Amino acid sequence: MAIFIPEDKVTEIKNAVDIVDIVSEAVLLKKAGKNFVGLCPFHSEKTPSFTVSPDKQIFYCFGCGTGGNVFSFLMKQEGLAFPEAAKRLAKRYGIDLPDKPLSPQQKRQISIKEELFYVNSQAMGYYHDSLMRHPEGDRAKSYLLKRGISQQSINDFKLGYAPDGWDNLIRFFEQKRKSSATIEKSGLILSRKDQRGYYDRFRNRIIFPIFDVNMQVIGFGGRVLDDSLPKYLNSPETPVYSKSKSLYGIQRAKEKCRTTGTVFIVEGYLDLLALHQHGIENSVATLGTALTSDHVRLLTRYARRMILVFDSDEAGIRSAQRCIATFWKEHVDFRREDVFKEEKADTHIMVLPEGHDPDSYVFEYGPESFLEAASRSPGIITFLMDSAINKHGLSVEGKLRVISELQAPLAAINDSVARSLYIKQLSERIDIDEQAIIERIRLISADQGQDVTTGKTWRASTAASGKFGALGTASNTETGKGISSGNRLERQIIAMMLQFPDVLPEIRQRRVLEYFENNALKTVGELILEFYPNSVEQVSELISKIDNQEQRTLVAALAMIEESWNTKGCLRLLTRFVEAGQKQRTRGLLEKQIETAERNNDHKLLLKLLHEKQKIAVRSEKRKMAILNEK
Repeated sequence: MAIFIPEDKVTEIKNAVDIVDIVSEAVLLKKAGKNFVGLCPFHSEKTPSFTVSPDKQIFYCFGCGTGGNVFSFLMKQEGLAFPEAAKRLAKRYGIDLPDKPLSPQQKRQISIKEELFYVNSQAMGYYHDSLMRHPEGDRAKSYLLKRGISQQSINDFKLGYAPDGWDNLIRFFEQKRKSSATIEKSGLILSRKDQRGYYDRFRNRIIFPIFDVNMQVIGFGGRVLDDSLPKYLNSPETPVYSKSKSLYGIQRAKEKCRTTGTVFIVEGYLDLLALHQHGIENSVATLGTALTSDHVRLLTRYARRMILVFDSDEAGIRSAQRCIATFWKEHVDFRREDVFKEEKADTHIMVLPEGHDPDSYVFEYGPESFLEAASRSPGIITFLMDSAINKHGLSVEGKLRVISELQAPLAAINDSVARSLYIKQLSERIDIDEQAIIERIRLISADQGQDVTTGKTWRASTAASGKFGALGTASNTETGKGISSGNRLERQIIAMMLQFPDVLPEIRQRRVLEYFENNALKTVGELILEFYPNSVEQVSELISKIDNQEQRTLVAALAMIEESWNTKGCLRLLTRFVEAGQKQRTRGLLEKQIETAERNNDHKLLLKLLHEKQKIAVRSEKRKMAILNEK
């Protein structure tokens, strides 16, 4: 039965648990001053950047930007929901959790999902049993064995067989007294056109159960045994299954992805099975759709290096190019240094030799050859370069088309050194002067507000990178990712609020948050004021009350920074910030008055306002000079 964890019980659990004890079961920690450090379990690294604070009962990785409290750690490490993580800790520390009923709406939502998980699990058992024990499954088993799929793989992935017939599964669930309406919600059966009953969706097909990261069955894929169409049939969208968010094999691949830091992404069930069977277990497969933003976000939890594996035919090349667009738009990771910076994933494109898919290649040449070929796979830009040259050739017109295709990808690279190297590579490949290529790229960069020589962006480009400009800096929105941008002084104030709660009355009295320009940081500040912690030790409790993952991570990051605060220094910082905010408002009001005077042709007022603007500018310049002289 789903339960609600009362706040007092969450606090009791948190007070009983030592985060160092929990984390040390998964990470080898070493003492470093007041904190503990170790290699991050969420991304591959050689130098420890994963830090645990026993005083604040939080963790933060300065390499991948993951942070939170003990609940956050268990949720990410084990793929648990919050109630599951809380219940596991409560059981370990002998804390009783009362069953408090959920609201009717919460009950309905959870009840539907739990019911679907149960139905899918039972269906998987039925299909697997049909493959292994019933005579009608012999043909399907022979097909799998002929394709090289071993009995061990059949067992590991719970492969099954849907017998031929219209109501086999329906009758199976009737014996379990499950209503057809419930089974229909899972997508396993469909309503007849005349509304007189139902029929099985999967018939005479090999069945591939699809799991989520928590090992729960969320859907199914079915493959015919002959040349019938459609060759593959998948579950429809349900409350527990979305093909754009799900990956075949993720439940078995995630740990190997973490340990190797690499994930191979293929396009078919049998391709995936073949790789796993040959020891390449850090591989997943998409489910009848191109790689999506949600897929990328899911995979970044487990691997930093992604290798997309495609067939050599035209369809494979087109799939690769579609996936590349997703990576340019979505694969952004923020690392906490002095400021937040963007870091693209190490993404490679592997196109297999002509006539091969991953399945046939690994069976014919073996895993060592596959991994060797993968090690030579080009990065995104090099792949695009190769594809464009192969497509258009090296005639004069072809070279122009090649440059045209590569303009946008090259302009989107924010690292000036990397961009320079790629431009040099393209120049040598097509025998065109580097400066000519730079000028072409400058055209698109100008449209995006980007200086092609430095990579700096002064205006975010929605065309090139969704909500982010080429520097990966979010606009001033309410989204969690907006946290990573914003005024450094604003981030410093949030850190001060977390680490020196004595200053909170002044923050509220001076209405400091009203002058914040970054809405996401402002929201975090408001959460802190609402929670009103009395000590830095309460940061972990504050994190438990925040729903937004990016906000939780930011709180952990800013709370982890070691800074010395005192009342005098805090008040000086707040005074400087508020005065700057008030002046900014004054300048904004003055600009509006000037615009109004210009529209109304009020020259006398306009001269007066311009004179006032000049005086403000002079005073500002004098203040700057005074500050410089102080230094």
